[in-house]
Amino acid sequence: MSIPARTPVLGERNAVISGIGQSAVGRKLGRTGISLTVEAALAAIADAGLTRDDIDGVASYPGAMDSSPGMAPTGVPELKDALRLKVNWFSGGGEVPAQLGAVFNAVAAVSCGLANHVLVFRTVNESTAQTAGRRASVVGSGGSRIGGAMQYLVPFHAVSAANWVGMYAQRYMHQYGLQREHLGQIALNARRHAALNPRAIFRDPLTMDDYMNARMVSWPLGLYDCDIPCDGSVALIVSRADAAPDLKQVVRIESIGSALHGRDSWDQREDLTTMASHDAAKMMWSRTDLKPTDVDSAHLYDGFSYLCMQWLEALGFFPKGEAAGFLEGGESRIGLGGELPLNTNGGQLSAGRLHGYGYLHEACVQLRGEGGDRQVQGAEVSVVGAGGGPLGGCILLTKDR
Repeated sequence: MSIPARTPVLGERNAVISGIGQSAVGRKLGRTGISLTVEAALAAIADAGLTRDDIDGVASYPGAMDSSPGMAPTGVPELKDALRLKVNWFSGGGEVPAQLGAVFNAVAAVSCGLANHVLVFRTVNESTAQTAGRRASVVGSGGSRIGGAMQYLVPFHAVSAANWVGMYAQRYMHQYGLQREHLGQIALNARRHAALNPRAIFRDPLTMDDYMNARMVSWPLGLYDCDIPCDGSVALIVSRADAAPDLKQVVRIESIGSALHGRDSWDQREDLTTMASHDAAKMMWSRTDLKPTDVDSAHLYDGFSYLCMQWLEALGFFPKGEAAGFLEGGESRIGLGGELPLNTNGGQLSAGRLHGYGYLHEACVQLRGEGGDRQVQGAEVSVVGAGGGPLGGCILLTKDR
């Protein structure tokens, strides 16, 4: 489609993504979080044509934490010190609209003049940290009394996001006729695209028989419905839009969705066939004249295949309850040559769990025309959705114009 030029207005269009960077990505790389982060950050700064002296803001999600090994090994202060940055603004924390909250904070900072160029990063080294004797746990009790929402879930053996998402999926299946084979199309599509991505972790072919016969994790989610813990870091530079003429290549921010209208809970949402993704998507579309039919590529959270399906529905790519009919189209719907190319880098199901930021990186790659064998021809509009369950955020991006 042809995108009309616009004068920046108050809001997210005052910000652009001016540079992207990614570290090595793999299983059990044996590297520290700060090593991966510095590699990605320096790549993003160079990609933008900036220097470290130009960076006056830093943002990260969720900030450094040690409750889950490898989930967030590096925080803002550590990276600031490693790169000897002098910042006027910084942010790091988990109570935001899912993983994209750090990006939204950076957009707000540059839009209101608190910073000119904000370095945003997300780093994981779960694969190295989660050895056989030190597995991650969402319970995180450390032997003490379990508190918060978990105290009501753990007694019923609902100790993992796979359990919670599985129950949501069962409700949708019961109400709308979704089948495992439909979710399988998301997993198979991810693997096809990962085969074209030299950075992806799993690139071998995957068949529907492989998918259906894999071991069950938490019904109806099997092994290939679950994303792949890995080591890696993604960084991007969020800059003031009026600095764009001095930068090498930018991706424009059209609109963001950060709303949370329902309850921040896995089990108390009024309609259990929806998630916070529906709230965020509604807000995002309200802030732009573009429509779902204008989107050339979608990069949607597939921590579990069902979450990806929820994002597709929330963003309006098919009517409420019609996921089965949409996904039955398989490659003709969501493949590179289909109606809506989905997770062109392989997503987290095959490329690796970079916890939402791999999608941002890939969306920018597509809009810059740098996808190589997996490039979507004529890509001018991309959407990224991250998070699942009680939290979600989405962002609509366009090619520079």
